[in-house]
Amino acid sequence: MLTLGFTLNMSSSKHIIVIGSGFAGLSAACVLAKEGYKVTILEKNDQPGGRARLWEQDGFRFDMGPSWYWMPDVFENFFALFGKKTADYYQLKRLDPGYRIYYSQNEILDVPADMTQLEALFEQTEPGSSKALKEFLAQAEYKYKVGMGEYVFRPSHSITEFIDFNLIKKSFSIQLLTSMSSHVRKHFKNPKLVKLLEFPVLFLGATPQNTPAMYSMMNYADLSLGTWYPMGGMNEIVKAMVNMATELGVEIKLDTEVIKINVKDKQVDTIQTNKGAFTADMVIAGADYEHVDQHLIDAPNRNYTSKYWDSRTMSPSSLLFYIGTNKKVPGIQHHNLFFDEDFELHAKEIYTSPQWPTNPLFYVCCASKTDSTVALEVGENLFFLMPIAPGLNDDETIREKYFNLMMDRFTHITGQDIRDSIIVKRSYALNDFKADYHSFKGNAYGLANTLAQTAFFKPAMRAKHVDNLLYTGQLTVPGPGVPPAIISGQVVASEAVKILSK
Repeated sequence: MLTLGFTLNMSSSKHIIVIGSGFAGLSAACVLAKEGYKVTILEKNDQPGGRARLWEQDGFRFDMGPSWYWMPDVFENFFALFGKKTADYYQLKRLDPGYRIYYSQNEILDVPADMTQLEALFEQTEPGSSKALKEFLAQAEYKYKVGMGEYVFRPSHSITEFIDFNLIKKSFSIQLLTSMSSHVRKHFKNPKLVKLLEFPVLFLGATPQNTPAMYSMMNYADLSLGTWYPMGGMNEIVKAMVNMATELGVEIKLDTEVIKINVKDKQVDTIQTNKGAFTADMVIAGADYEHVDQHLIDAPNRNYTSKYWDSRTMSPSSLLFYIGTNKKVPGIQHHNLFFDEDFELHAKEIYTSPQWPTNPLFYVCCASKTDSTVALEVGENLFFLMPIAPGLNDDETIREKYFNLMMDRFTHITGQDIRDSIIVKRSYALNDFKADYHSFKGNAYGLANTLAQTAFFKPAMRAKHVDNLLYTGQLTVPGPGVPPAIISGQVVASEAVKILSK
C-alpha cells in the first residue's frame, strides 16, 4: 500500500479553501494543514461529514449515508500519516457473520468471518467451489494490492501516467478489460454464490456486466479483510477526522454555502458564500463536481459542458428510510441483503430503462444488533435502502408506495412485522440528495465505475482553465466509496502542494 510522503512546512502562509467537509474534503484539509498551510473548510450544511452526517431523534442515532466499513487498511494508513491509529478515536468490531443474504423466505446465507467456515459454506453450496474460491480470492488479493498500491494514488491527469511496461503488464493480469460478470461465472456456477460475489460491485454504481473484473478486489476487501463496524456508528470516522483537522489548525465554517466562484486571469479571485466573500491561494472543491463546474463557475472557465455531464453513467440513487422501533426484531443480522427478486430486472430499471423498479432488491441495516447506543434499550435502529435510478421523479406518494412494498417483503421473508412498533420514521431520496448535497441527478454514490469511466477517463482532478482550482471526491479519481474518497483527498492534497511549491 502506498502512502503519500509530505515534508512539514510550518512557515507557509498560503491559504487553502476546501469546499465541502465530506471524507475527501476532510482528508485533504488534514494533509494540507499538516504541511503547514492555513486551511479553511466551507461547509453548506449544519454539521460536517457530507453524506456521512448524523440524524438523531427521540433516543435514536442514525448514520444518514455509508453503513459499510470495508478496507480497514485505508483508514489505518490515513491516520498513520499523522502518527495516529483508528483506535485513538474509535473502537472497531469485526462483524461475524459479515452480512446475511435472503434469497427467499427459506433460503438464507450468512457470510462468516472465518475463512475455513467460508470455504465450507461454498463447498456445501457448490461442490468443488472451495478450491475455486481460494484461486478467486488469491487473484482478488493481487488485484487489491496492485490497485490500491499502484493505481489509486495516481492523479490520472493523462494516460501517460499509466504508460509503464510493468503497469501495463499488471493491467492485463488484474483483468482491466474483462467484465466482473464473466470473471465470476468462470469460477462459479451456483446462482447464490454468483450473487454473493457480484453484490459488492453494486457499491461501484454499475452492473457486473459493465464493471471491470479488476474490481473483484472488492471481494478480497469483503471476504478476506472483512466487514467491520466503528462502535458509535460511521459518523465516528467523521468525528475522528474533524478532531484531527481541528488539532492541526483547520477552521471549519458550517452553514456556509458557496454560491459563486469568481475567476480572474486564470485564478480564483473570490469565493462568494451566503456569509460573505473569501479569498485563497488555492481552492479544492470537494462539493459535487458537476454542481461546482456547471453552477458555481462561469462557462469559459468550466472543465466540461452540460452535454458531457448528461452523457456520464451515474451510480444509482437510493430511497432510504430511517426507522426506530419500540421493540426488538429477532432473527435478522446487522447487515441484511434481500435478493429475493430478479437482480437483472432491477439492474435494467436502474441503468438501461431508468424507472421506479417493479420488484426491487433492497438492503436493511440494523446497527443496534451490534451497538446498543444507537437505539432505545427496548428497540432497534433500522436503515432500509433501495437502489434506484438517478434523475427520477420523487414525491411522498412514491416513497410511501415503496415503503409498504419493502415492509411487506420484510415481513414475509423474516416473519417479523414491525409496522406497529415504528416510533421514528424518516424518508430520504433523490430530492433530498439534491437539496442537501447538490447531487447531480440525485445520485447517491457518484460516478459509475465502468471501464470508460476509470482512471484518466474520469472527470479531471485539475481545473483546465483555472490554475489554482482542484477537484476531489466521488466524481473524480479514484471513485465512489468511503475509502476511495479518503484517498482522493490525499491525492488532491499532494497535487495542491506541487502547484503551490512552484
